[in-house]
Amino acid sequence: MAKSFLSLLFIFLLSSILLTTAARTLTLTNESSFSTKTYIIHVNPPPPTHTTQSWHLSFFQQTTSAPPPILYNYKIAISGFAARLSDHELKAMKAKPGFLFSTADSLVPLATTHTPEFLGLLSSSGVKPAGGLWNESDFGRAVIVAILDTGVMPNHPSFDDHGIGPPPEKWKGKCEFNASDCNNKIIGARAFLQGTQAMGNDIVDAASPLDTVGHGTHTASTAAGTFVANASALGSAQGTAVGMAPNAHLAVYKVCTEFGCAYTDILAGIDAAIEEGADVLSLSLGGVSTMFDLDPIAIGAFAAVEKGIFVSLAAGNNGPEHSSLSNEAPWMLTVGASTMDREIQAKVKLGNEEEYDGESLYQADSIAGELLPLVYPGASGSLPAKFCFNNSLNMDVKGKIVICDRHDSMPRVQQGAVIKGAGGAGMILAAAQSDGYTTVAEAHVIPTSHVSYSAATKIKSYINSTGSPTATIIPHGTLIGLSSLQAPIMACFSSRGPSLQSKGILKPDIIGPGVSVLAGWPALPIGPNNIPAIFNMLSGTSMSTPHLSGIAALLKKANPTWSPAAIRSAIMTTAKNENTAGKPIQDEELSNADLFARGAGHVNPSKANNPGFVYDIQPSDYIAYLCGLNYSDAQVTAVARRTVNCSSVDPIFDVELNYPSFSVEMRPGFSRKVNRKVKNVGEGSSSYEVDIVPPPGIAVTVSPTLLRFSEGGQELTYTVEFIRDGTNSTVNYAEGYFTWVSSDKLISVRSQISITFTSK
Repeated sequence: MAKSFLSLLFIFLLSSILLTTAARTLTLTNESSFSTKTYIIHVNPPPPTHTTQSWHLSFFQQTTSAPPPILYNYKIAISGFAARLSDHELKAMKAKPGFLFSTADSLVPLATTHTPEFLGLLSSSGVKPAGGLWNESDFGRAVIVAILDTGVMPNHPSFDDHGIGPPPEKWKGKCEFNASDCNNKIIGARAFLQGTQAMGNDIVDAASPLDTVGHGTHTASTAAGTFVANASALGSAQGTAVGMAPNAHLAVYKVCTEFGCAYTDILAGIDAAIEEGADVLSLSLGGVSTMFDLDPIAIGAFAAVEKGIFVSLAAGNNGPEHSSLSNEAPWMLTVGASTMDREIQAKVKLGNEEEYDGESLYQADSIAGELLPLVYPGASGSLPAKFCFNNSLNMDVKGKIVICDRHDSMPRVQQGAVIKGAGGAGMILAAAQSDGYTTVAEAHVIPTSHVSYSAATKIKSYINSTGSPTATIIPHGTLIGLSSLQAPIMACFSSRGPSLQSKGILKPDIIGPGVSVLAGWPALPIGPNNIPAIFNMLSGTSMSTPHLSGIAALLKKANPTWSPAAIRSAIMTTAKNENTAGKPIQDEELSNADLFARGAGHVNPSKANNPGFVYDIQPSDYIAYLCGLNYSDAQVTAVARRTVNCSSVDPIFDVELNYPSFSVEMRPGFSRKVNRKVKNVGEGSSSYEVDIVPPPGIAVTVSPTLLRFSEGGQELTYTVEFIRDGTNSTVNYAEGYFTWVSSDKLISVRSQISITFTSK
């Protein structure tokens, strides 16, 4: 009896375990089958029997009356659509003819009173144009610049349309504000946030293109804001704020929020901008390095370039490590960031009388030069305290100046808020070792000085040298043109090459102002008193990108027949490679910046309008280039958005693409010949002689050494041969350049040379 009972108990327990396991398995299976994700679905172009929409609908199994879960039907940016799908639905879709591949949606991060003067567009008085490109382009009049960002504040003074005519007849855009909020400056404003919403993010008023973050208003006004007198941020950097192309129109596409930017939304914005008539696309965002066929931004940008639209993108803020950049396709302009010759200075003075330069927008003299106790919470070894994280302080900081180490995951202004909340009197923000000498001016909430890593190290040593360390912070206001600044200097955060996706293309292409840039702000509160501000300072490749977008708009207006590749060529070959002291541009360590940091150099707008000749590239060349990268037919088809068979295409290897710069891998005893074709956009009759500065260990010959043009638009070719000596190099990289100099010595067309040494 007992034995029989035990047997029944065992069977009961075993049955319970099996049923529970089965239930769990069923639950997991159901979750896998019925939970959904957002995917970008790439398909072949629609056959003649289908419209775009009907073709996309054919990939769904219509088992219910509910509409298919399509978020976006893309018309131009890619051949495909975005939809919410379960694993089961995606698997079924993959079996259908015409399906190419899918990618899961994800979020990518968002990557000027003085910059027009620093760039030579505004006179040294900061009051009137300096002539040159602004006059030659009529300030970008009638060019349409599309900003894909966090939206815009429509009634900001930077977007006043006084003196700006109506948009060109080709414009087909929409204004999703009240009609009165758009004008001849902001001619279009739309929101595309379905992808971000589908990820479960709670977005207030997702249908409105209103900027509630600040980033979009800042980038839009940098690219094409109109003249605003007496602009400043917390009283600093006072002057006339103006964008690069003040007479250009703006079309704003809100594809980003405080959560980031969904690829599906970015593609929808690109799709609309192309269809509605934009001339320039500006995207201050980017993810990680990705193969071009899997990169929605690269595919959308290619669609724009095919329509003659110039595309400017941020290199990213993941520097200074090598190969940290994104947006590296050769059909886009990849923009890095550097400083300008302005500093909003806040000095640190120690009890031993030593002084160190720092920066801050907080310029109120609330400490009044009083020496206060100086403490460093990080001395305890606590990492949270070292970075002044929330609720991390392990000591009494009331009435003291506190050193906080900078950390990528902690906003710098928030670090000051932590100190303020604990009763601290001020903050010394210590740059990380990788930051080097890069510091930025921001709207801090307490007296703050952001100091270099070198200065921070010395300040910490002072603390250890005395039992009662003291310090004060002394604001010195806005300083311009100091010889010590030697701008531009590379920003530490600016992402670097070499490109992971195409080693034969030198990236980034160009650098521009991206540190402590003052531009429009949508009346959000900043500073110690949380006062709504209409101008603010931000830093990042997000800030340098709209500078280049606006300059591209000026060049497009002045040269309406130039292709996107011709505009990029003009920007690159005329770039500056020396700072204001006439020395090579330096990096964040104050060493000479390499080509993987600075690319072609710092943009020089007025020179770019007279480049002599350009390196043009046709969209079909990019298709041949993709075949040269050994992409499959399906991969190239995804980028081209039409069927491509690489076996019928003459491939172009990346080093052979008609790019203005050269990036070549060389092994011992190796030689390589590459060809370039140039197009005369200058005087009808002109000649250029080559001047070569070869990379160490490499012999460079150019043939012919003299280019003679007899008419405008004429094309000539030349060959460059690179020969490596037989020795093994002790370095991995070398760089040089050659310059074509016009016979009158007025025009120099420079091509950078990057050499990667390999052992085999």
